[in-house]
Amino acid sequence: MPVLEIIYVGAALLLTMYALNSWILTALFLRHRKDAPQHLEIAHFPRVTVQLPVFNEALVVERLIDSIVRLDWPQDRLQIQVLDDSTDETTAIVQALVDAYRDQGIDMEVVHRTDRQGFKAGALKEGLKSATGEFVAIFDADFVPDADWLRKTVPYFVDRPRLGMIQTRWAHLNHDYSLLTRAQAIALDGHFTVEQTGRQRSGLLMNFNGTAGIWRRECISDAGGWEAETISEDMDLSYRAQLRGWQCLFLPNVGTPAEVPPQLAAFKRQQFRWAKGSIQCLKKLGWSVFTSRLPLVVRWQALVHLSTYLIHPLMVILLLISLPLMLLSGRLHGALGVLSLVSLGPPLMFAISQRTLYPRDWLKRYVFMPGLMWLGSGVALNNTRAVVEALLGVNNVFKRTPKFRIEARNDRWLGSRYALSLDWMIIGELALAMYALATVGASLWRGNIFAVPFLLLYVTGFGYVGLQGLWDARLDLVFWLRRLAGRRPSAERRGASHQQIIVPERHS
Repeated sequence: MPVLEIIYVGAALLLTMYALNSWILTALFLRHRKDAPQHLEIAHFPRVTVQLPVFNEALVVERLIDSIVRLDWPQDRLQIQVLDDSTDETTAIVQALVDAYRDQGIDMEVVHRTDRQGFKAGALKEGLKSATGEFVAIFDADFVPDADWLRKTVPYFVDRPRLGMIQTRWAHLNHDYSLLTRAQAIALDGHFTVEQTGRQRSGLLMNFNGTAGIWRRECISDAGGWEAETISEDMDLSYRAQLRGWQCLFLPNVGTPAEVPPQLAAFKRQQFRWAKGSIQCLKKLGWSVFTSRLPLVVRWQALVHLSTYLIHPLMVILLLISLPLMLLSGRLHGALGVLSLVSLGPPLMFAISQRTLYPRDWLKRYVFMPGLMWLGSGVALNNTRAVVEALLGVNNVFKRTPKFRIEARNDRWLGSRYALSLDWMIIGELALAMYALATVGASLWRGNIFAVPFLLLYVTGFGYVGLQGLWDARLDLVFWLRRLAGRRPSAERRGASHQQIIVPERHS
């Protein structure tokens, strides 16, 4: 039992440290929120290359390309590269669009690869071979930048020769589509508005978020270029650049609209990639950060940042130990009470981000905060698997987050060819929900009332993620049930797309 108590207390204290860090970042944001950077007017327009890495994005690639050609920048100073690794109709759609726009005099090219070596990092690296821009902007397929995006970002480079990268805030095309998208929107708003602003303006290291940002090409080269050792090539490069003395700038007032994943399995895949990639970056760069000449507080915050996804295995460990510890000793350590108190930091951070971004209706948005709490705890098993794979060096495969062009509330993704199939991880999530419920019962029996609210978060979190996963995969379930019953599957089973993909005609 002492061993269980030691593990329990250790996990609770580590979780307390991460929860406390949200208070620190919130305080830094409040201190520096008015320290907006200034930029000079552009005397001459530098040449910019816009890179669009895509892989099987037939539903959204036309929207992406159409938005990029509308960027307000001198045509002779702008190059557009579509970095296409697709294996489906996307390639034909891209080629038709690029041909049409090239006929209109726009400098566009398709860089098509057939091997996907290095995944996104490999595509970006390949594109640089023919890139002509002094600066390189990057947009993923689900983003739709405003026409004045370059005019709002490039001028900041003018009087900052060591500024290597600018990141803009992600905005949302479909935040009100469902509880899932509303919860994700709150999470993203908190990360960008509070965390990124707090880090950057207080002199801490920050990360490139993979899209909706622009790089000085010299910085990319000096930092060693795009590398595929991790599946978070964005965090990897931005940290290497800052360790080389380059600066990064975050612009919270420049929002870049994007589509929030409407399918839970797609969100979990995205989280899996982010969790695994972050821990891979911790393994790759942690020692370099620790031994750098950066101030101690900067190094400490960087290591906390790189290791944040360790929260999820710590949460699973804490839950699994709680029941046997309670049954054997009849009590839980007081560290859980401290953790419960400190854990109020993230809800406060998200409230401040909503109040900052949406002063008129922030409360209407924030009422969906319980959904984020369920989502954040419910993906713990999914992300624990990602962390374990990263630590063990397992299966370094970049799996894209599918996009469905969901913009209006009546749009549908169910039945799309890009919809992900049933995620069997939901069995474990539902099992953990029942385990947490049993732990709640044991807490009540043993009189550990203070532990019940924290444990109920596990019950609702794993229960929500597991049941939502079942609901999202209902077509898959029907297919498999019919198959088990020996009946022919319905035409609506997985793989029978309800969204027709049409290659667009050439623009006139």
